[in-house]
Amino acid sequence: MAQLRQDYLEFVAREAEVVIVGPENARMFNYFWEKEAMPFVGVPDPDHTAATLYNQEVKLLKFGRMPALVVIDKQGQIRYRHYGSVMSDIPSNSEILSVLDQINQPGASVVQIHPVLQNHSMA
Repeated sequence: MAQLRQDYLEFVAREAEVVIVGPENARMFNYFWEKEAMPFVGVPDPDHTAATLYNQEVKLLKFGRMPALVVIDKQGQIRYRHYGSVMSDIPSNSEILSVLDQINQPGASVVQIHPVLQNHSMA
């Protein structure tokens, strides 16, 4: 999240909204959000509803939810997916900003899928 916070204005300049979904309950999540003064939207998901919807893996031996990043365009279409296999497997801001630049071009049809996705259903 700190990585996204660093370049938040770059995301806003590309007409993107950052939404973080976390596994904590609402009380714990809101406490952290206020303490850290996060500039973007945060949603607690203790029952894994959103995580399940977007096929985010949970690996208890690797400390919980694996990183997942989904870019959804203004029409509600998924344009980019990245599923991490370890906690440190997170795309760089420059990679995400590049995807947003491509999406914002007229007639763009960007869909990049991380190789780990081959093991996920695309439901």
